[in-house]
Amino acid sequence: MSSNISERVYATVAKSLNVKSEEVFGHSQFSSDLGADSLDTVELVMALEEEFGFEITDDAAEQIRTVNDAVNYVEAHFKADNPASGSNHDSSPVT
Repeated sequence: MSSNISERVYATVAKSLNVKSEEVFGHSQFSSDLGADSLDTVELVMALEEEFGFEITDDAAEQIRTVNDAVNYVEAHFKADNPASGSNHDSSPVT
């Protein structure tokens, strides 16, 4: 599952920061390597929250500086919040 999460994070980063997917690497820093300013970073966090269906706290967002940081954060929190993940929405039963 982690490769799926990784792929989704990479795609979200590329789309949110308007860069080509081949320019996004694990070690890429949002500001210095991908050209994100502070507003771009906020919008990226919001895009990740929407993609994975959970909130990223402000304190956590400040610590997410690279693509790998984002992947690691999502892997740790998406699995915990969504044990039957596979969708980007909460795991509430559909009625």
